[in-house]
Amino acid sequence: MAETRVLVEFGMGTSLRRQDYTEAAKRAIKDALWHNSVNIAELFDFPKEAMRIRAEIGVQNPDAVDLAELYEIFPYGTPDIHVTNGGLDINKPGSGHTVIANAAIIVSFDMEPVE
Repeated sequence: MAETRVLVEFGMGTSLRRQDYTEAAKRAIKDALWHNSVNIAELFDFPKEAMRIRAEIGVQNPDAVDLAELYEIFPYGTPDIHVTNGGLDINKPGSGHTVIANAAIIVSFDMEPVE
């Protein structure tokens, strides 16, 4: 069987005051997930646990993201989360910055290739 991509969704999350990269990443993932109302597993007659979910998260400080908190967001499927350099830090007058995270959620299944 081949892993076949069936869905890609995008999201954005912020931490306006606390400069919390994990919170911004969580909000980006939730934004992407909440955009999706397709019952993709049922469409292909697969159990939800069969979903392979790859989450690509972009933030300016990837090392500041707590991956364990991100994995807790997914209610089913097998998530594989990758945090890379991306997103934006927007300087604020005075001190600090606003953190913006971007997320791409890719859902795949093991499926027979179509010939």
